[in-house]
Amino acid sequence: MIKGLFETHLNVSNYEISAEFYERLLNITPLHEDRNRKSKFYWVGKPGESMLGIRENYPTRDIQRQHFAFRVELEDIINAMDYLNDLGIESTNFYGDRSDDLMVFPFMPAVSIYFDDPDGHSVEFIAMLDDEPRPDLEIMSWKEWDRLHER
Repeated sequence: MIKGLFETHLNVSNYEISAEFYERLLNITPLHEDRNRKSKFYWVGKPGESMLGIRENYPTRDIQRQHFAFRVELEDIINAMDYLNDLGIESTNFYGDRSDDLMVFPFMPAVSIYFDDPDGHSVEFIAMLDDEPRPDLEIMSWKEWDRLHER
């Protein structure tokens, strides 16, 4: 019955600052803004497929760090660090290292890059790899993964 994850909502301290961040970062499509509720909604990807909502101080003024990931193409993950740096956003690998050595999650397998939004929410760009899943392996660098696959 479930076809996918449709929407994610974030509690933010200032929805206008967060809106500027996400609109600049992701080139997502604004859908609706409710100034009375201090909230804004976006289509992520094709309209009607997935939605991101941000709302200021809702349900509380306490901002609890949350994590979510945007699916990207493998070609995009290669340039993601430079893209983020050009926007003045520091990025890290899974272990929090600021390096070009991105990590692979063998059980999927997928490679990703992490960064924080203005409220400290953990945001991830993640790209699936075409290789067979290897749940028997620990998280490893992309370079190690490629060596394992003789690339």
